Amino acid sequence: MAKQDRAIRTRQSILEAAAVVFDERGYDAATITEILARAEVTKGALYFHFASKEELALAVIDAQLPAIPEPGERPVLSKMQELVDMGLIFAHRLLQDPLLRGSVRLTLEHGGTSLHRSTPFIGWTDLSTQVLVEGKERGEVLPHVVPSDTAELIVGAYAGINTMSQVVNQRADLERRAIVLYEHLMPSVAVPSVLARLDISPGRGARALAEIEKARVDSAEADATRLVTPAGV
Repeated sequence: MAKQDRAIRTRQSILEAAAVVFDERGYDAATITEILARAEVTKGALYFHFASKEELALAVIDAQLPAIPEPGERPVLSKMQELVDMGLIFAHRLLQDPLLRGSVRLTLEHGGTSLHRSTPFIGWTDLSTQVLVEGKERGEVLPHVVPSDTAELIVGAYAGINTMSQVVNQRADLERRAIVLYEHLMPSVAVPSVLARLDISPGRGARALAEIEKARVDSAEADATRLVTPAGV
């Protein structure tokens, strides 16, 4: 078990180091030598987990979606709040998580044409579609809205503001740009009663993420209590 845990930690260290190098240099300019130096592991350790730079880059790209909370992971006022929170949490985490930044750099850059970059776009679109469908079933979404079309619009627009914010000021204003996007978009998506209750204020991403982390801790503590409490007590 200790050996397995060590292998998991080593793999994660390599992923995080690679993400930093990819974020700084891009796929084509990044080298295995730089990644090894950053991760402080041997070449054998790296190739034990990843057969090539391309496979390593794909693993970094694939790390993007699991970083985002699943729909329904915490109670929220509405599915449309959940939709907004997904984008605002992402903006918040992008400033703090090097693995996420590396994943986004690889997804959005135009070099390294051999990389299959569509996974995050498809994943984000599917996730947004799911939330919009559930919102429509609950009467939160305007009748004319086609969930899949709206999801594609949100994902595409978000990718655009993300790229622009990165180029202009290293994403220092990404939260503001995301807020402006949702302020303009959500009146065309949500029914007025739901729209009036949406929280799209500055700091919402951090607050929503804190709520999720607290819910996870509470759930883990409840599970632990059930395991140690004798039956019938």
